[in-house]
Order: sequence, then structure tokens, then C-alpha cells
Amino acid sequence: EIRPRDWSSDVCSSDLKGSLVVWEIDPRNRNTGLPLEGVRVLDLSRVLAGPYCAMVLGDLGADVIKVESPQGDPVRGLAPPWYRDVATYFLAVNRHRRMVSLDVGRDEHFSHLEALAREADVVIENFLPHQSTALRIDRLRDVAPNAVWVKVTPTSGSGPEASEPTFDLLAQARSGVMSVTGFPEGPPTKVGIPIADVVTGLFAAVSAVAGLLGRPTSEGPTVHVPLVESMMSALVNQVQGFLVTGDEPARLGNDHPSIAPYGPVAAGDGEVMIAVGTDAQFRALDEALGGVLLANNPRWESNSERVRDRETLRSNIQEAIAQWSVDRCVREMAQVGVPCAPILSVAGALEQTFVQESNFIQEVDSVVGPIRMLASPIIWNGQRPAIRFGPSGLGADNDLVL
Repeated sequence: EIRPRDWSSDVCSSDLKGSLVVWEIDPRNRNTGLPLEGVRVLDLSRVLAGPYCAMVLGDLGADVIKVESPQGDPVRGLAPPWYRDVATYFLAVNRHRRMVSLDVGRDEHFSHLEALAREADVVIENFLPHQSTALRIDRLRDVAPNAVWVKVTPTSGSGPEASEPTFDLLAQARSGVMSVTGFPEGPPTKVGIPIADVVTGLFAAVSAVAGLLGRPTSEGPTVHVPLVESMMSALVNQVQGFLVTGDEPARLGNDHPSIAPYGPVAAGDGEVMIAVGTDAQFRALDEALGGVLLANNPRWESNSERVRDRETLRSNIQEAIAQWSVDRCVREMAQVGVPCAPILSVAGALEQTFVQESNFIQEVDSVVGPIRMLASPIIWNGQRPAIRFGPSGLGADNDLVL
């Protein structure tokens, strides 16, 4: 009989006779009031997608132990930028976990890894097939039948793509996302953030939670979360349009393939995004601009006509607000119900009032001392979860198992 884990227990021991209790819930993860409190997550992943998944689970209260090789997660040195000899890339996605360093090629260290796997409710890993075999990771599944096993892979299937390293950039390329990103006269362009890793990490976190919900009635599932397919899923409307019409999506720069006006406009002191999603909003925009748009072309009453004539429409809007300030544009559009936002730098985005006042930026202790971090975007029961502790050093918690 497979019984669900009693997550309320502070200490969990394996059902295997003679095994040692190795995994006590970190005191910092007790009495948090968060939904995943008491869930034990073993993070064997490196770089971004897997660690991002583990961070999401940790932010929601899970007790996470990350196991690294003696050389550490490669992302510890993925810089610049550095902060006190640690890559900020590592700092970004490795909070809320204790750090254990094991040389799993040594039988003694591998036995410690097996002991942790026995206690885990969720295991996250992203080893390629040959790595999994060489490091005996595939053997861990046998000692952890109740765990939800989340495996981030390059692709699904058994073809050569499934066995080759697939970084975020390659996933963006292979998924088709780059083909619709950039301007028509320019080359395919990557998204400015590691979007494939982030989307895959979120799918992996959803899979882990779904596996936990389903586990009381079955053995822990094995879930494969492919990087390329996850990125393809982000194409949503673009790929759906192609599947039913056969029309290949094109690069449109900042324009929307189905809506106009829906893009940037230069004001007198900066740029704003105007996003008109309905004909009623367009009439409101025209009213705010003194009626010049429909006076110039009454057919723009229809969105399909606006999409067909988007360049001329953009020029008309541009001319109408060229002397407006960004603040005036945002204010005037808000008054008539037209969605509009300033185009901000990263610094400008962090300075927004709602960001400053919502506890989204928090200070936490870490391996490099106090640092500021973006907290979880989730508001749980009216409160943004506090960052309980930041990233720590390689092997900082080896006393857990050694």
C-alpha cells in the first residue's frame, strides 16, 4: 500500500528498514502558513529551468535541498555581472534551499544521495541521458517510488534532439519563437530574457504540484517537461493561427498580428504603449485625440481595417501626440479608458509606486551578505510571501548528510 506522506511531521524517515533519518524540515520553513509547507523537494538540477522550478516551490513553502557536484552549479560562475565573486545569475534563482555538495561517483556519497531521494516528495533533475547513466541518477527512481519525479529535458521523444544540450537560446531558435520576434526587415531575434527556461520552470512547478495532488492514490508520477515544447506552447495564438490557416506568422516588430493600434508611440519626452483591444476603445482614443483619426479615415472604425492600414494609422496617432508628455499621454488615455503604459527601463520599472509599496523587493541574507531580490509575484491570502533566506554557499549544509 502506498500512503501519502504526513507533511505535518517535522521529521520524515524512510519506510526502508535500517535507514537513517536524514531530512528534518528546516526551522526557517516551519509555521509559514504557506501551502507547500512540509513538502520535501530534492533539487538535482543546474543552471535555470530546474532551479527556477525549485525556487517557485520554495517560495510557496516547500523545504528544498539542492545537491551540487564538488564543482558546483555552473551558473555560480556564469558572469558578468558578479557580486562579491558570485554570479548574479546564481543569486537570482537559488534562494529557499539548503546546499549540499556530493561527489556521487563515490559510493559513500551516492548512498547519501539515495537517502535524500528516499525522503523526498519531489525530485527535480535535468540530466541528459548519458549523464543520468554515468552518474547513476536513473537508479534513484527505484529507491524513491513515491516521489513526484520532475525531469526537465531538451525535447520529448527518443531522437537525437532529446540527447543534446539545449540551452535557452537554442530552445528559442528551435521552437519558432525567434522567427516571430524582431522587425520585418531584420533577422530573427531572441527574446531579451531567458524566456524558454522561465516558461519551462513554471510548467515544471505546475507539474510538481499536480503530481503531489494526484499522489495519494498512486505511485509518484514521472513527469517530463521538455524545454522546446514548453517554449512552443508560449507561441499560443501564433501557432494556432498557423495550424488552422496554414499562414506562416511573420515578424512584426512591436505590432500585434491581429489588433491595431497595439504598439509603441513616441511622445515628446519618451515612448508609450497604446493597446487598443476593441472598437469601443478605438473610438475613445479618437475622442481623446480630438476626433482626427476617424475624420481622416472613417473605415478605421473596424479593427480589420485598422490592421490592414496600420502604418498610416500609426503615423496619424504619432502626429497627434508628438507634443504630449508621457505622463499626459498615460493620464489622458486613462481618463477615456484606453489601455496605455510608459515604456520603462528596468530601473524605471522597479521605481513604480506599486512595486515599492507591495513588498515585491525584499532584502535577505545570502552567501554574499544582504542583497535585495524580487520576491514571488504571488499574493497568498492577501500577503506576498516573505523571502525566508537567500542563496547560500557551495556545500554550506553538508552537515545534513556527511
